[in-house]
Amino acid sequence: MSKIQNVTVLGSGVLGGQIAWHTAYKGKTVVVYDISADAVDRCKAAHNQYAEIYKKDVGASEADIDATRARLRYSIDLADAVEEADLVIEAVPEVPAIKTEVYQQMAPLLPPHTLIATNSSTLLARDFAAATGRPDKYCAMHYANLIWIMNVIEVMAHKQTSRETLREATEFAIETGMVPIAVLKEQNGYVLNTWFVPLITAAQTLVTNGISTPQDVDRTYLKVNAGASMGPMALIDMVGMKTFFDVLSYWGQVNKDQQMLDNAAYVKAHFLDKGLLGTQTGQGYYTYPNPAFQQKDFLAVPDLSKVGEIVERVYLGVSSNV
Repeated sequence: MSKIQNVTVLGSGVLGGQIAWHTAYKGKTVVVYDISADAVDRCKAAHNQYAEIYKKDVGASEADIDATRARLRYSIDLADAVEEADLVIEAVPEVPAIKTEVYQQMAPLLPPHTLIATNSSTLLARDFAAATGRPDKYCAMHYANLIWIMNVIEVMAHKQTSRETLREATEFAIETGMVPIAVLKEQNGYVLNTWFVPLITAAQTLVTNGISTPQDVDRTYLKVNAGASMGPMALIDMVGMKTFFDVLSYWGQVNKDQQMLDNAAYVKAHFLDKGLLGTQTGQGYYTYPNPAFQQKDFLAVPDLSKVGEIVERVYLGVSSNV
């Protein structure tokens, strides 16, 4: 067993909530921290959903679920949340200023032995190492969404990360049922998001620019990737509109990429401004729990009666751009 038994997860959003639940399910004692009672309540509701998912998809028993709940607690007091932590996993919004502020607030509250890991999707650990106050005990541990199925952790160091920190982080990953992926050099996006973010950004561009519908983007993807369970628009719902918006906004500004900024504006207007966050709220590009892409006829060859509808969509789309 590793030295890591008490874990605090900072941020109770989509992935933070998953990390907390799964880590408790795997036998660790977990505190979930967020800044408001409303956020914590949303996480508790998500955990009720995960209880049913783990029974169905993982084979968890009622006793397993009861034991998981017994190992979980929730807090809106940062000092309380981290006072016994062996490991703190930071999963706050993908906004550098927010991450820096959280680390600076937390630094004087931590026990001397505590390790810190960032679950950042696209940012580098080195950019926040000084703010942690313990750069040698700090690394990146990036989880994939739906972690009970996509059970990987990407482990990435910065120049001051110690070998002992990496050893303990990797042991922890294995103990909690994760496949550790060694990232050999510092890379924005690690391995997973280096290809995943361009995929969902390209898909969003097709929708933002009126080239395709979200459903047809996913049909195209699912037809040529036989066996895939979700297309890129459904994956955006899974990631969550807020996280997707933060990534598009930040990298659009950094790279002066107008298309990314246009995509961010589209996501804001069509989803965030309407309180639609994706699977977290049951509505994004699809409506959950029974999204259209899971229906039997989603990839079926259409009936000939649909020809007129398809022709009109193509014709009117071209005509509007003349």
